[in-house]
Amino acid sequence: MRFLDTLQLARQDFFKLKKHREAPAWAMWLMTLLVSLAWGTGFLLLGWLLGGARFLDAGWTRVVPPFYVTSLIIGGVVHMLYTGIERWAPQRFIDWTNGEPTAGVSAFFAATSITGVLFGLYLAREVMGGLPGWERVDWNPQRSWISFGSVGVLVSVIWGMWAWQEWSERQLRLQAKEAELKLLQAQIEPHYLFNTLANVRSLIDCEPAAAGELLDTFTDHLRASLTIMRADSIPLAQELDMVGHYLKLMQLRMCERLSFRIEADEAARQVQVPPLLLQPLVENAVHHGLECSVDAGEIVVRATVQQGRLRISVEDDGVGLDAPRPARKGNGVATKNIRDRLSARWGDAAHFQLQPRQPRGVIATLDLPTSPT
Repeated sequence: MRFLDTLQLARQDFFKLKKHREAPAWAMWLMTLLVSLAWGTGFLLLGWLLGGARFLDAGWTRVVPPFYVTSLIIGGVVHMLYTGIERWAPQRFIDWTNGEPTAGVSAFFAATSITGVLFGLYLAREVMGGLPGWERVDWNPQRSWISFGSVGVLVSVIWGMWAWQEWSERQLRLQAKEAELKLLQAQIEPHYLFNTLANVRSLIDCEPAAAGELLDTFTDHLRASLTIMRADSIPLAQELDMVGHYLKLMQLRMCERLSFRIEADEAARQVQVPPLLLQPLVENAVHHGLECSVDAGEIVVRATVQQGRLRISVEDDGVGLDAPRPARKGNGVATKNIRDRLSARWGDAAHFQLQPRQPRGVIATLDLPTSPT
């Protein structure tokens, strides 16, 4: 990622609390440096406005550097304070601070920022003994406290209007994204159901004696899928259960030619994912991998959480990506739909990859954020 792109990513996240950030720590510290320098310039202007010409009697070289050093100390203190809150506060509290900018949210940020500024000023005074020129500022109530109060109210009002507008725009973007996701999900549902029904039909024709067991399995599979496929998000555990029902159904059809394993740790099972996210990948593994092979094969579904990200893989030891396949209507629809759904929900933060598996077969990998969007 280029330097400017990384800095832009840090700027987007700078005024929000997050447990896991896409931007690296150095980029967040660089943003703190730039903001601190901007505040240092503001402090200098405020001192000049309150103190007039006397404020600079000691000269620019003696007045300006201590103000910028003080701003950097304050910036570092505030940065570490918010970093500590991100690390130790529960996720529910983090979500509350990033939600609707209510009076409580505004009070939290105001109190935390003031605490950081006061502690930073104390440290700066201990380090430098004071700010040159500041003793020349007229601290009478009319020129000082009223000025500080007016500036504080003005900044609070401007921040509140900006935060409210950003929150409203974010809500509109989320509504548009949800509509797009529902449309993409609606496209995959009939594709999935028709494939399943076609498999049931072929099994009944070939082995009528197994029809009872087949219909029971299909009923369990359909019950599990229909209750969750219209939800916005479901725990990965439910998606894995639905995939397991489907693979049991395929086992009845393919007998000893198909075996499968589902391996997922408990942390991965709790992550919220869009419904029918794995189903198309498992269908592809069956139809394009194992059905085209004369040998018996295995499908392995794995899910783990590593460094705040959910990694899911669907592996098969079928014919592979480069094997010739009969032309079928709808080839490529499933993978394109998955890419579109990931992009709509997570943007560039989610990744989908198809690659050859050694010595044969295909690995489909999903790499997703574990935090909600």
